Amino acid sequence: MTGERELSQALRALEAASREELIRQWRRFYKSEPLRYASRDFLVRALSYAMQEQELGSLRTPARRELLAIAKGEPVSAQMSRIRIKPGTRLLREWHGTTHEVIVTDQGFVWEGATYRSLSAIALAITGAKWNGYRFFGLVKGRGGANG
Repeated sequence: MTGERELSQALRALEAASREELIRQWRRFYKSEPLRYASRDFLVRALSYAMQEQELGSLRTPARRELLAIAKGEPVSAQMSRIRIKPGTRLLREWHGTTHEVIVTDQGFVWEGATYRSLSAIALAITGAKWNGYRFFGLVKGRGGANG
């Protein structure tokens, strides 16, 4: 790919691609076979990430370090825990069988068509309990609320 326009077109093409085409693309990007029962949605998401990483670059080392620490269940340093979420970011959280999607904007966080000033307010609306919104959406570790 040679630019953001081509990347955008390639990402849109993934949405319309057949499963067979997605598997061909997977082999091209990952040089391996996808998991046998990988869902179509998973293939599209993974390929989208691979294409964006190829065109725009990968995560910076501090972000990688932080994500690895979170994945291992290790404490995240105070400096690491200062999460800044860029507008346009999509946050997903499954709660009692329902997936909730929040979109980060310059004005706040949009959930179910309404704009909230904090993730904690959204977590409260979803669960009925006080939570640290960043923790509820898996952005930081630590004490968070009634279930944390």
